[in-house]
Amino acid sequence: MSSWAHIAIDLGAESGRVMVGVINRDRLTLREAHRFAHLPVPTPAGLCWDVTGLWRSILEGLRAAGKLASAEGIDLLSVGVDTWGVDFALLSPGGQLLGLPLCYREPSFQQAFERCVARLTHRQIYDSTGIQLMPINSLYQYEHRNRTDPAAVAAAKSLLFMPDLFHWLLSGKAVVERTIASTSQMVDARTGEWNRQLLQFLQLPCEPLGAIVDAGTVIGTILPEVARSVGLPETLKVVAPPAHDTAAAVVAVPTSGGDDWAYLSSGTWSLLGAELSAPIINDASADANFTNELGFARTVRFLKNIAGLWLVQECRRQWERQGNPMDYTHLTAAAEQAPPLRTLIPVNDPAFAAPGEMADRIAIYARQTRQPVPQSPGEFIRCCLESLALEYRRALQTLQRLINRQIAKLHIIGGGARNGLLNQMTADATGATVLAGPFEATACGNILGQAIGLGRLSDLAEARRIVARDAECREYRPSVVQTRADAAERYAKLPR
Repeated sequence: MSSWAHIAIDLGAESGRVMVGVINRDRLTLREAHRFAHLPVPTPAGLCWDVTGLWRSILEGLRAAGKLASAEGIDLLSVGVDTWGVDFALLSPGGQLLGLPLCYREPSFQQAFERCVARLTHRQIYDSTGIQLMPINSLYQYEHRNRTDPAAVAAAKSLLFMPDLFHWLLSGKAVVERTIASTSQMVDARTGEWNRQLLQFLQLPCEPLGAIVDAGTVIGTILPEVARSVGLPETLKVVAPPAHDTAAAVVAVPTSGGDDWAYLSSGTWSLLGAELSAPIINDASADANFTNELGFARTVRFLKNIAGLWLVQECRRQWERQGNPMDYTHLTAAAEQAPPLRTLIPVNDPAFAAPGEMADRIAIYARQTRQPVPQSPGEFIRCCLESLALEYRRALQTLQRLINRQIAKLHIIGGGARNGLLNQMTADATGATVLAGPFEATACGNILGQAIGLGRLSDLAEARRIVARDAECREYRPSVVQTRADAAERYAKLPR
């Protein structure tokens, strides 16, 4: 196999990175060209994403990727973007952005959610889409936008999710990739197409909803003016990878097959689930609020959304604002030294979903539930990590019941897989063997999806063989600790 390379633009909800992935002799090597922080910004219209700031950082990353490729003699073939789910932008017929994209943590989406479920029941919406009901979903964002800014929605020619928006900026072509569209609760998981009947019933316009394309689709070629500005070849293809970051990460699960494994994509959010050939949409999956998002090659990511390391990130941001900055390594070390299983919180409770003053909210919850109030950063972080591990246990047990099979191995992928303390807590809580890595799973899956789309790799199985050959995975075996079962019982009884 000869050598070639692709550029992955990988945007998380807290940071972004531009990576160059070189595939040579059945091996994938990642080179980081640029990494940057970003956060949503408050505006009079709500909490929004700074599109021009993100685009500037992406261009800086592309410039660095071009220099890296030139210095090492790497032949760049394509570029693709993945991001978090649900958020979208509207474009006018003339190609103007109709306002900034709102961030999924905007509180006013809760009212839109309540209006929608007043017209249709929770179950009707779930049955129509196969997607778990959460106020952050694009369906409720779209209802909010149509209600508060109907002129912009009426003027829109295209609705583009965040990776689609940056593919448009790169290529000038407005298309919607299927894995990212599937997060919206506007697509039927059975067909992979827009559920226009649902939207029409909710009196939401369908005109901005364009054709949906599969991951691996060649969207076009990089715009000449973009290529010239960053020093990249004008022949560079823009290829839609699995454009939802979790879909990309699942491509990079280093498994050789079988059905005894599940994945946990660990980052700001935790997504725990299994890869299936068809969606599960029934009474049990609806009651458990499991979701059927689409994956690469029309697979189904049957999963549960869990709050994730957002809790830790928000605690850290609060302490930084108070003049006490600490890095994640220090916080994890402090948590390891803190007393175990003193204070637990229901991590998916709406009380912990909004940004700001997370440690204060944890303390309030502890007082209200007559638990010890954490006193040190280590105690707060330990509370977050132990609670997450116990939520993983609940989700994994539910998953096994819904898919009717036992899970022996839990692949933790993404940046959160670096947290050895949480990995061991997860093994102990779930009883599964935890395999942590690769850490840059999203960028790996993005690059492999592009390579398959260009015909450089044959299929998903070949891509995973490449990852398994080089993945730096660490194994965590469960220890038999009765206190974990006791803690799980305590956790299940927490007020929500």
